[in-house]
Amino acid sequence: MEIEQKKSIIEAILFAAGRPVSKNEFVLALELPEEDIENIINKMQEEYKSESRGIELIKIENSYQLCTKKALYEYVYPVLDKRTKPNLSNAALETLAIVAYNPQITRAEIEAIRGVSADACVYKLLEYGLIEEAGKIDLPGKPMSYKTTSDFLRMFGYSSLDNLPELPKYKLDENKQIVIDDLMEGSQEAPMPEREDDMETEQKNEENE
Repeated sequence: MEIEQKKSIIEAILFAAGRPVSKNEFVLALELPEEDIENIINKMQEEYKSESRGIELIKIENSYQLCTKKALYEYVYPVLDKRTKPNLSNAALETLAIVAYNPQITRAEIEAIRGVSADACVYKLLEYGLIEEAGKIDLPGKPMSYKTTSDFLRMFGYSSLDNLPELPKYKLDENKQIVIDDLMEGSQEAPMPEREDDMETEQKNEENE
């Protein structure tokens, strides 16, 4: 089987599926080693980068999907969906970031970080399919935990959570939760602002001189 035919088969599968397709599914369909599948897809990704192409082939964790290029979104969206564009508030974005950096976090833990109720934000993120339930935690009351979805990765342009920007002054513990890492290390005491009466005295002294 020629490589161009293999590309055509992979493209046809991606187009027909309309969803992320795993490498294992390609291995079964083409009866090729996983390494060969990766090499072919890498070549296809380079070809899709051409300005004359309106689609791109993205990787989402261990799967691949055909998507329209982000730069063409404004032209595609009005044709496919007449609804108002979904917008996330700053509070929802903060909550989403907390879940992304803290896999399997509970609602109570989100609220402890943000300092306010997270009910509305969690509900909205679930509605948009950006987060999902990740199972109950072995804590009193068996609270539900949450994690981000493959839709989150696709919409924000990440192939996996490992590609998230590194958080300054923070690290993840053994449970993949954010912990403060020497937050105050290297910080210097800010100079105290001059008081108004001190400034007036200094001005008078300058005038007398």
